[in-house]
Amino acid sequence: MPSVDLPLDPTFPVPPGGEDEVVAWWLGQAGFAIRHRDELLFIDPYLSDVLADKYRGRIFPHRRLHPSPVNPSDVAGLDLVLCTHGHTDHMDLGAIPYLQTSSDPLFVVPRSEAVKAVSRGIPPARLLGLDASEVFATAGVSVTAVPAAHEQVTTDAHGQNLFLGYVIDIGGVRLYHSGDCTPYEGQEEILRSLDIDVALLPVNGRDEHRVDHGVPGNFTLDEAIALCRAAAIPSLVCHHWGLFDFNTADPDDLRAQLADVDDLRWRIPVLGEPFLLREVSA
Repeated sequence: MPSVDLPLDPTFPVPPGGEDEVVAWWLGQAGFAIRHRDELLFIDPYLSDVLADKYRGRIFPHRRLHPSPVNPSDVAGLDLVLCTHGHTDHMDLGAIPYLQTSSDPLFVVPRSEAVKAVSRGIPPARLLGLDASEVFATAGVSVTAVPAAHEQVTTDAHGQNLFLGYVIDIGGVRLYHSGDCTPYEGQEEILRSLDIDVALLPVNGRDEHRVDHGVPGNFTLDEAIALCRAAAIPSLVCHHWGLFDFNTADPDDLRAQLADVDDLRWRIPVLGEPFLLREVSA
């Protein structure tokens, strides 16, 4: 895939002219860095290679197709890390301790996965658990949790969601990161009511072979487009491809499918390349 020079500057400086903009960097898989002025947050960063060790010699070996775009130990000024669920490529036990080397971020996770989060290196004092419909806010960022269906909406014994999406207000932009997700009943209505500007959606699809081997899937591109239309979300950023060879999508195919979509702004991101969220386009 096309790329910028890696590793990235761990301070995530904005590009020239972007000083007052909301800037995003795709970190691979479902991971994004989002900056507005002095506020820096990560969503679902998978920056290690621990899954290659876990799955070595198995049917899906989880070898990275590209290096981590940034050394987690070097990331400075990180304020907030959002994890949508407990799978390792979203709550990375190989990176979480190191993200606290040069920063002191607050970690937001599903409350149902709080025990797992602590076991992966998040100090309880820097951990906030949310469930669907709950809101967390700082001076510069507001986060609303919504349900996610990693093939199905799943709850724990207390009725708390195992999988979440986050609607994030930052710098005058309202973005939706679905986490790992497929369509579910009521999803369109929930999202339409939130007046979202841009959706970051996984488009690697799903099939029985992957599910049968413990890899639940995500939206197809057609489903992602349909959700944006139904929920009146004008912009789409496609992700969750390009990291593992068994669980990806071809970016050229995605662009070809999107070429005739003229009622949405869309972007197939380049690993590590900054872009302005208010100007999402092909």
